[in-house]
Amino acid sequence: MFRIILSVFFFFLVNLTTFALDNDDLVKTQNIQERIDDCGYKILNANKIERRVVFAYDKNDVKFRYPNSVKNRKVVLYENDYQFISNNDELAAYLAREISLAIRSFDGVAGGFLRSLQVCASPKKFEIVADKRAVDYMVMAGYNPIGLITYIQKSSPQARQDLISNKNLTSKRLAIIYEYILTKYPYYLVHNPYIQTEAYQNFLLTSYKNRKLLEQKITSGSKKAVKYE
Repeated sequence: MFRIILSVFFFFLVNLTTFALDNDDLVKTQNIQERIDDCGYKILNANKIERRVVFAYDKNDVKFRYPNSVKNRKVVLYENDYQFISNNDELAAYLAREISLAIRSFDGVAGGFLRSLQVCASPKKFEIVADKRAVDYMVMAGYNPIGLITYIQKSSPQARQDLISNKNLTSKRLAIIYEYILTKYPYYLVHNPYIQTEAYQNFLLTSYKNRKLLEQKITSGSKKAVKYE
């Protein structure tokens, strides 16, 4: 009889512990989802984007992602990407990029279907377009666009080359973003709270050659696009 009572006790104890852990995990996921919603809708509202875009947090991850933002106007933040986000600026950076891609799927023929195909067919071109528009969206919503640099610096590895890749070299992307901020929003580089962070310091170290190319362009007064590496 004692063994039966003991077995029942342990059964309820194990299930109670499992329930508590599952509940804690659910609360954590809900808190993250709320944070994403608040940031995402702030960007949409501040930029007066009159299109419906929804946001979702996904603990799962997939190796080959068809862009949800283009396919169904749903911005999905995966846990593997969320782990690189240290503050609200970096969260806004991720969401702003995806919002930029999502709203492109609204315009044009067949309810934006052809425009969506264009984005998928020319990923390199629209990757740069999304980066620049993300900077604008972030500034309008009150976020620091340097967060886009630090997020990409932490989350996007450097490929060996981009000739046959569907993405630009990360170093090239960062250089273009840096030039865009310097040209349009220099205040954020002059008054830069990220200057002492390790991620931004590493960006300065690894982007030295590209920033020298930009410096030469500015000094010469050239209007040509810099061929970043």
